[in-house]
Amino acid sequence: MSAPPDGAVELVERALAYTRGALHGVTPGLLGRPTPCAGWDLDRLLAHMDDALDAFTEGAGGAVAPAGPDHAPSLPVRLGALQTKACALLGAWTSSDLPDVVHVDEVPVPTAVVASAAALEITLHGWDVAQATGRATPIPAGLATGLLPLAHALVVDDDRAERFAGALPAPPGADPATRLLAFAGRSPVWARRLAS
Repeated sequence: MSAPPDGAVELVERALAYTRGALHGVTPGLLGRPTPCAGWDLDRLLAHMDDALDAFTEGAGGAVAPAGPDHAPSLPVRLGALQTKACALLGAWTSSDLPDVVHVDEVPVPTAVVASAAALEITLHGWDVAQATGRATPIPAGLATGLLPLAHALVVDDDRAERFAGALPAPPGADPATRLLAFAGRSPVWARRLAS
């Protein structure tokens, strides 16, 4: 057992804070809206986020096993469950007794990699939620700066078919958030396209 990986848990905390703000824009009338995740509406994205928070919380205990969906029916209860799970995730990852590796479907993965993946996924899906709700809250520059090298290390070509779209070109001199989004296959002007 070891201490939390350097910097990764702080990124998870900052990712959760950003995404918590994005969730404030969710209302029942928006659940059918499309998201930057191709083929997913906001309702499906929230269900995925719920499952992901469970998986990343389990990861702090050393193993992640696939689980079936278990979502509350009403939106306020669902959003409350997401908030509760976010707090549980952060509590689990701030433990000083983390495993050295996390077994993901029986494959050992370094703990720092799992924490970094959690921060990246939580941030990107927070941005997706913000886009779908029309709030378009930008990813904070410091958070994007911390995540950008992790994204380049974590997202490989094999991920592009199922988990990420192809990388997009970032304009010259683009800020860290724009570069992060482009690398993850997300257009920073997605919300403007939805509105038009």
